[in-house]
This record gives sequence, C-alpha cells and structure tokens, in this order.
Amino acid sequence: MKHTWAIFVSTLLVLGCALSASAQDKTAIVLANFGTSYPQALHSLTNIQNKVQQAFPDAKVELAFTSNIIRKIWHERQLDLDFQKAHPEIPKQILYVQGPMATIANLQDAGYRTIYVQPTHIFAGEEFQDLSAYITGLNSIKTIKKRFMPFDLLAIGRPALGAPGDAFPYHEDIQAAAKALADDVAVARKNGQALVYMGHGNEYFSTGSYVELQHAMREIYPDVAIFIGVVEGFPTPEVIKEELKKQHITKVMLKPLMIVAGDHASNDMASDEEDSWKTQFTKMGIEVTTVLKGLGENPAWANIYVQHLQQLMSSNGNH
Repeated sequence: MKHTWAIFVSTLLVLGCALSASAQDKTAIVLANFGTSYPQALHSLTNIQNKVQQAFPDAKVELAFTSNIIRKIWHERQLDLDFQKAHPEIPKQILYVQGPMATIANLQDAGYRTIYVQPTHIFAGEEFQDLSAYITGLNSIKTIKKRFMPFDLLAIGRPALGAPGDAFPYHEDIQAAAKALADDVAVARKNGQALVYMGHGNEYFSTGSYVELQHAMREIYPDVAIFIGVVEGFPTPEVIKEELKKQHITKVMLKPLMIVAGDHASNDMASDEEDSWKTQFTKMGIEVTTVLKGLGENPAWANIYVQHLQQLMSSNGNH
C-alpha cells in the first residue's frame, strides 16, 4: 500500500512539474486595437486576429481595445439581449473585451510568461505612445527573486507605418504599406478616379508619416492621383480640397485609411452631413464614391502586422 501511494505521489509531482514547465513555455499575442462600436466594422479586427492566429498557431491570440468609451459600450451590451439577438454574429470576446493592461494581466495569471503586444495602429501617434508607456511600466517591475518576475518576456511591436528607432527603418514600413494598398489603386484606376484616403491623425505628434505614405504611393502608382488627409493634424481636409481643385479632379474614390470603417468613416467621411468630406467634395462639383471598408479587411494590410510580429519575435531570440 505504501509503495502504491509513493508511486501516486511521484506521478502527481511529475505531472505538476510538467504543467508548470508547460505554463512557462506558453506564448500569447495581444492585438491592441483602438476598437469600434460598429458591429459591421468588427470584421476588420477579427480578420487580423485570424491572420495572426494562422501565422502563430501555437500562440493564444487575444484582442484588446484601448478606448475606454468603446469598451464601456460593449460591456453594456452584455445585458442587452435585444442587441445580441439582432447581432448573433458578435463574438463573445467582443462583448467582454478588455484594455491591454487587463488582457496582459489575465494572460499572465493564466500562466503565459511570454507575451507579445502588437498594436494595429497606423502610425506611432498618441495611442501607440500610451501603449508603449504601459509596456515600459510593466517591464520596470523587478522582484527580489528572479523566478517571481511576472514575465519572461513582454515586448511590443510597431505600428503599420513604423516607429522611432534604427532596428527597423520606418521608411521600409511605409514602402510596404504603400504596396499593400495596390488593390485600392487598381479600382480607382479602372474607374478613372482619384484616390482619397481619410486617416485619423492626432493632435499631439507629427502626422508626417501620412505625407510620406502619400509620396511613396505617388512614386509607385504615378498614373493615379492619390491624396491622404486626416481628421486631426495635417494634411487637413482643406489642404486636400485645394489640391483636388488645382489638379482639376472631377471623380474621387473616398476610403478610410483606418483599420475599421467605424464612426469616423461613416460620419466624418461618408455621411450627408454638411461638414463631411463627401459633402464638401460634392459641393466642389466632384463625383464622389465612398467605400466603407477598413484596412483590416485588406489581407495585404493585415499581413503587415503578421510580419511585424515575426520580426519582433526574431529580434527577441524566438524564431
């Protein structure tokens, strides 16, 4: 009997050690998005998530929303049975979506000690800077005993148009982004239209990346007139309107240069409101075609984040 009990205890210890080692080896990826409250725009986010999951089948891939307001909207919808009945396609992960900090904490608590955070931001603006500060803060934790450190590795990737630093020249990221938009250019070319993108931009950091992207696209696709403006920062809608006027543009395809076609795309860009981009261009005598599709629906754009993750892992010794 004692011999049987000893074997049982030994087996439990071996299994416990195996599970512990397995937990320490687990890798997770957090896709940090601004988020959207528009159900029809969620496909952009889940498409990126699916692409990343396919590329890293052994990793757990979670979505996180950085917007407090958008998370609150989805959390309120947890109790809205009518909304859920009207939108059965909404994944449960969206109804219970959390911010990056909470998502990282839950993964760490579940035994994931290697966590990569990949932002789906367009450029290194306010959202990315704040997210980077969170990761820096978590990495500043230093426990007395190394084995009690919360992470073996916690690292952040870079936005689509790159980030400061010499490890990955952002000019190369801009070239890759320009090439990822080839299908949009092809549609505009076929329809004899100029291609106008509406980006979000921000008020606190230079939006020069948008200008560089515009320049790169004009170099690669010289036969199509291409313009990029932003809601916040430069180039403003007024700058775009002036360029359209100078070049005598009469037909425009208007698209969001954003991951999702949510509030800004539906209202600021494509609505019939007095100050929407569509209305402003139409008043100039321009024929406007709006396309409400986010960049996340573009497989080539989604693949940018996969590539950035692969480079992030390689630079941290994981292949």
